Amino acid sequence: MDYDLLVVGGGLAGNCLALALKDSGLKIAIVEAQYREVLQQATLGDRALALAAGTVDALESLNLWQGIANAATPIEQIHISDKGHFGKTRLSSQKENVAALGYVITARDLETHIANQITAAENVTLYCPARVMGLIADENAVFVNLKLKNETLNLTAKLVVGADGGQSSVRQLLNIDQHVSDYAQTALVTTITANRPHKNVAYERFTASGPLALLPMGEHDLAVIWTRKTEEAESLMQGSEANFIEQLQQCFGYRLGTLTLKAPRRAFPLSLIRAKSMISQRTVIIGNAAHQLHPVAGQGFNLGLRDVIVLAEMLRQQNETADIGASKFLQYFSQTREADQQRTINFTDTLVRIFSNEWLAVTAARNLGLALLDVLPFAKTVLARHAMGYQR
Repeated sequence: MDYDLLVVGGGLAGNCLALALKDSGLKIAIVEAQYREVLQQATLGDRALALAAGTVDALESLNLWQGIANAATPIEQIHISDKGHFGKTRLSSQKENVAALGYVITARDLETHIANQITAAENVTLYCPARVMGLIADENAVFVNLKLKNETLNLTAKLVVGADGGQSSVRQLLNIDQHVSDYAQTALVTTITANRPHKNVAYERFTASGPLALLPMGEHDLAVIWTRKTEEAESLMQGSEANFIEQLQQCFGYRLGTLTLKAPRRAFPLSLIRAKSMISQRTVIIGNAAHQLHPVAGQGFNLGLRDVIVLAEMLRQQNETADIGASKFLQYFSQTREADQQRTINFTDTLVRIFSNEWLAVTAARNLGLALLDVLPFAKTVLARHAMGYQR
């Protein structure tokens, strides 16, 4: 074999998997379609990632957190409310006896730090910019055809991992279908500055059009993930920045004083997307290639990293003579991940459907639920553990 493991996608999921296996004895290749400089300059790098406390634990175990912790803002409290109604609850890191419920960091900071570690991994070869043009597997190997700059390469591996995002070429080449549920909502993403300090509080405000999340960054900045019905989102994107910030201020209120726009607005249509299978012959897909969630609870990246950690642990447990691409091994991995994925998807999907619903009975029930949560320590702890990525 040219490689034991060939990872398609040099983003967060793919690089973390390679780093988790850097001293495993496995010979690893990463295939990335974009030059690193292009990725670093991409506007998507400005997006905020909400890292659950459990995700930070995983990054610490990979020796990745220590070098990036100073660039992250801790979430010490989460304030959850329902616009126009009495229901609200507050989660506190102090009451849960943890340093933080989670952290907020820009994707660029995390991606750059992790990519820097890849260059020092002796058992990892990077092919970049390269694209997978075809792959086919038999009982013994996967044969991968690459387009590397202007060259064509043919490589073999025992196992291919597709960690190449929502438009995964690996998934498409394998003809793995997807379940798609359109929420008829669009996420408006930007960064704002408040004239009052946020004091490390994250806000999740549910509205009739969808949830509004404000995540603390630095001292006065907050990342905005504002979900609106698609037609409303289009109107807000077409309108002026002044109108956008006015509508946002009206939706959130003046708890943090006056809000000003700091970054360009971007819009992302929202759907729940899940691959019908994570595995094919000698191939597995993970992260966004396998599942894409609504951003309401900030669980997408956290769920994907758990795919990475579980796969890395299982690969490490294989002895030197074991076949890491064997069908039995891949089926076991898929079955192992099923419960966590289903629970997280159901949790996120249920939040969207309950809190984007203005039926009187549903509105009354959810507000009663939020009010009860605020006075029931056990129930609040369960919700906090979900937010921290420990409830699985």
